[in-house]
Amino acid sequence: MKINTGDFVMPGDFLSVSEQFLPGDGAYEDDGSVKSATAGNVSIDKKAKEISVISKSNGPNLLKVGDIVYGEIKDLRGQRALVTVHAKKGETRELALPYLAAIHISQITPGYIDKITDAFRIGDLIEARVVKIMKDNIDLNTEDRDCGVVKAMCTKCRAEMDPVNQDEVYCPVCDRKEKRKVSSNYEE
Repeated sequence: MKINTGDFVMPGDFLSVSEQFLPGDGAYEDDGSVKSATAGNVSIDKKAKEISVISKSNGPNLLKVGDIVYGEIKDLRGQRALVTVHAKKGETRELALPYLAAIHISQITPGYIDKITDAFRIGDLIEARVVKIMKDNIDLNTEDRDCGVVKAMCTKCRAEMDPVNQDEVYCPVCDRKEKRKVSSNYEE
């Protein structure tokens, strides 16, 4: 079945092969096929080689490359931090899907970082940019000054910590300093 501009499609409907068109808004790639992520009308941009689905109801709240998200560090494994994504910045609606993302140590700061625990700890709330989406794998980046930890808890007493500078936080309860990649948007 050939899909044309204006055709109505439902979520999961086949739109094209990925060699023919790249997925645009409202579309995603799945095993070499471009499929609809939402109900709506197809829009084909032949010049950009992109196929999109335009929803009249704004569709589900899905992540796309470039979005700024808020999440919680769930695990630190070697050179990766695993993040549960909770919300998209500037969006009041809940995300349509539960997202689990990762931040590689090379994507934390523009400079060198010795170990991942110098930037994040389990339970930290972070602000990050979506840099890559491949099926259900999402990569995040915190190199921007406004990205990084927005709320940290002391690893010793679990009290809320205060920012000292862009690389350090302080616990007023147990008088302890810890390293973090602190966002300029850190909540005090």
